Amino acid sequence: MKPLSVIVTSVCDIFAWFMIVFGVYVINNGHNTPGGGFQGGAITATFLSLVLVARGGKKFYAWVREGIYGLFEFIGLMAFFIFGCMGFPHSFFFNSLAIPQGGKALSNWIPWSGTIALMNVSVGLEVIGALSLVIVYMYGSIRMVETGAGMGGERGHDRFDR
Repeated sequence: MKPLSVIVTSVCDIFAWFMIVFGVYVINNGHNTPGGGFQGGAITATFLSLVLVARGGKKFYAWVREGIYGLFEFIGLMAFFIFGCMGFPHSFFFNSLAIPQGGKALSNWIPWSGTIALMNVSVGLEVIGALSLVIVYMYGSIRMVETGAGMGGERGHDRFDR
């Protein structure tokens, strides 16, 4: 994939970073406003799509660190599971930080929303990692089809055979 014009790359350079900031904002305020971890993570993951479309494959692969995205996914899933289990013995997903046993707050530094805000961050991390990996693997598959590498020379998709 070749980079687009200077105008498109300049606009995408500005909006790509804006998408990260806006996605983090949506993740952090998901317990107060519409949105949350999934929406914010999806917004943040569009950063890679903008880089791929505007800058092309070389710049895209310069930004891609599959291990980091896999780590985001793993940390998000584990944190979500741990925060979900913190409510036991009441129930899974019980908001034990906001409604502690005995009615007394554990500490002043714990957010008033309890585990909801922390679970939003966990979901956001997981979605950033997962959707970024989807973009990376889809682009890698397109490259394999275009070059014929790894597929025995078979093009493998109907739209290329027309």
